[in-house]
Amino acid sequence: MLETKVSSQDTDAIVLDARALRLTEEQFFLLCQDNRHLRLEMTANGEIIIMTPTGSETGRQNSEINYQLSHWAKRDGRGVVFDSSAGFKLRNGAQVAPDAAWVRRERYEALSLEQKREFAPLCPDFVIELRSPQDRLPRLQSRLNEYLENGAQLGWLIDPSTRTVHLYLPSQPVTILKDPATVSGDPLLEGFVLDLREVW
Repeated sequence: MLETKVSSQDTDAIVLDARALRLTEEQFFLLCQDNRHLRLEMTANGEIIIMTPTGSETGRQNSEINYQLSHWAKRDGRGVVFDSSAGFKLRNGAQVAPDAAWVRRERYEALSLEQKREFAPLCPDFVIELRSPQDRLPRLQSRLNEYLENGAQLGWLIDPSTRTVHLYLPSQPVTILKDPATVSGDPLLEGFVLDLREVW
């Protein structure tokens, strides 16, 4: 039996308690393929999170972020960029889709073609989550910590409503930048500077 719940901290998404179904990774992937109009993720304990498409302004902002990251990555050549439609299987069992992600090329190329066609079984080295007006901050903060716990080396939580960027690094306290014009990915993404004036 599926139970639907919307927690007080998580009113931006519908959470289905599907643990009793014990969906395999393949079954969850097929569920996502059959419901492309929705953004589906699975938590480490088997709950399915259903998020509807964002508003147009959030889509514009996310497109700009992905454009800048992709433009830098093509010149740099050391990694591969993914947008919010790409899913990843974390080692804790969660299946997630960050708004933007970068993976070192050698890690991605080590995957088989079959692994690349489904949700890549790895945590990106770098992730970005963009807060939309509907997103609850505690859920996104928890998500960034989950990325770090599963191997990410750098994470940014970008919040246009407060013009802040939360910087996440392993074993370090979160740093919050207030109304920055730019934010640098150094040293992990050497030379990448996100121009937030194009995002705000």
